[in-house]
Amino acid sequence: MKGCLGVIVGNRGVFPGSLAEEGRREAVDILKRQGIEVILPSSNETRYGAIESFKEAKKCAELFRKNRERIDGILVSLPNFGDERAIADTIRMSTLSVPVLIQAYPDELSRMNIENRRDSFCGKLSVCSNLKQYGIPFSLT
Repeated sequence: MKGCLGVIVGNRGVFPGSLAEEGRREAVDILKRQGIEVILPSSNETRYGAIESFKEAKKCAELFRKNRERIDGILVSLPNFGDERAIADTIRMSTLSVPVLIQAYPDELSRMNIENRRDSFCGKLSVCSNLKQYGIPFSLT
């Protein structure tokens, strides 16, 4: 293995859950193909295996704490807007001191209908604002 990432897939309930499911699956597949171990909640532990509430943030933070010796960094993936507070709370409550990378999926101009709209870049701004308020350093894609 080439390292281990704690992965947070953000979701916001007013956006299609299918985007969170697809984004989660894609991120995990890409990382595993690169030989990177991933630690993230399953779809049995949180809705879609993503984070969108304080309750889910606590579950994910606990999972990260239990694996703190293995996790080399955290990847935040936003297949839709995401819940910025839940994402920031997850990282804060994990108490990990590792690099954090924020990634957002682009909207496709031909797919800006209610079933496919992501608004991920707006969510990325909100996540970054919350991380800054918590004093958590991060990098952007």
